[in-house]
Amino acid sequence: MIHTDTDRSRFLDSLILPLFGAILMWVIHIVSFVLGADLYYLGIFPKSFPGLIGIITGPFIHGDFQHLTSNTVPFILLSWMITYFYKEVAIKSILAIYILTGLAVWGFAREVYHIGASGVIYGLVAFVFWSGVFVKDIRSIVLSMVVTVLYSGMFFGIVPNQEGISWESHFYGALVGIFIAFVMKSQIEPEKKHDDWEEDETDKTYFLPRDTFEKTKIERAREQWNWNSDMT
Repeated sequence: MIHTDTDRSRFLDSLILPLFGAILMWVIHIVSFVLGADLYYLGIFPKSFPGLIGIITGPFIHGDFQHLTSNTVPFILLSWMITYFYKEVAIKSILAIYILTGLAVWGFAREVYHIGASGVIYGLVAFVFWSGVFVKDIRSIVLSMVVTVLYSGMFFGIVPNQEGISWESHFYGALVGIFIAFVMKSQIEPEKKHDDWEEDETDKTYFLPRDTFEKTKIERAREQWNWNSDMT
């Protein structure tokens, strides 16, 4: 839940990157659809120097609206999870998954054009899940469970030789996500308690001094005698 203005601001800030990426995908696809332009050549074409451009452009190119729609929601949700819950490593982790997945596809996949954001999405899924495994704090474990429930069916996307599906993008994206989660685990801060839960001892007042019951009877009698002496 969003408890404070700071939490609300953090929530909104963490949506900037996911929404920007999703909007860019939709703008590119709508423009290409209206103009009747097929942008498949901006995908990744492995082992070809011109095909390197696809590492940057490929994730933003989609074959049709169904392809685009199926990638939009998981991209927004997963990239939001990372930017909100793992803000200390979010930008560099997402960029690393984006670039390294493309490089792996370019170097090892079949020599056809590979388009779409699904390779990056598989990387994000793997990152969130394996961060929970590596970091082992409550927040990360809960996120791993959420991702398992929502995206367990994505496992079948890495099965080879599926017609019309870049299973290589899925496979290499998942491997890259695991690798980045492992590399970043030492930089991910464990979940911190909310400030309202932390008690400040300096702000507390007590009816009796804190050490009252730690003193001996003789020490208390001596303090009482000194106090009575001061009063006379």
